[in-house]
Amino acid sequence: MYRPPAFREDRLEVLHALIDSHRLGTIVTHGANGLEANLVPFTLDRSRGPHGTLKAHLARANEQFAAFRDGGEALVIFQGAESYITPSWYASKQEHGKVVPTWNYVLVEARGRPIVIEDPAWLMAQISELTDINEGKRPDPWAVSDAPGPYVAAQLKGIFGIEIEISRIQGKWKASQNRPEADRAGVAQGLSAEGQTEMAALVERR
Repeated sequence: MYRPPAFREDRLEVLHALIDSHRLGTIVTHGANGLEANLVPFTLDRSRGPHGTLKAHLARANEQFAAFRDGGEALVIFQGAESYITPSWYASKQEHGKVVPTWNYVLVEARGRPIVIEDPAWLMAQISELTDINEGKRPDPWAVSDAPGPYVAAQLKGIFGIEIEISRIQGKWKASQNRPEADRAGVAQGLSAEGQTEMAALVERR
């Protein structure tokens, strides 16, 4: 990943926080069928490995299963907030006009070797954890135990799990850090006016 110094992010707690808030990752592998990619929701175990361990489950019919079995390295990309940035928001547009559009975004890349897991108890635990995370703040949260036991057991037969102990992790926070202060203020104001509050807050913090 191309990371100019202004946009580098290597603080593990910041990278983990983005994974927690944007769990749907793109997992990319290279195997006998060439490059393959799928969108998969992940949970993160901070206690395992120096950079943490990612956990997920996929359908057995997924053709990427063979690539996981081969044991090659996988790349998982977590995309956070992203926004088009118009030069009309820059104070420097009025000063000299030497400005162009760009795109702000934040993302994390994590790499490691997936291990395939087919243990029903592990699968049940991972699915329950992922469900509880996403249902926990709802007024009437749904739980895996709400579904009939035989139905859940049958569903588990159609999936497999993966664990990826993260060997390398890096982030890129492109949030107008390379612009003058007046330009950054204009970007934050413009984003807020368009309802893009997450990116606006990132620009203000950076």
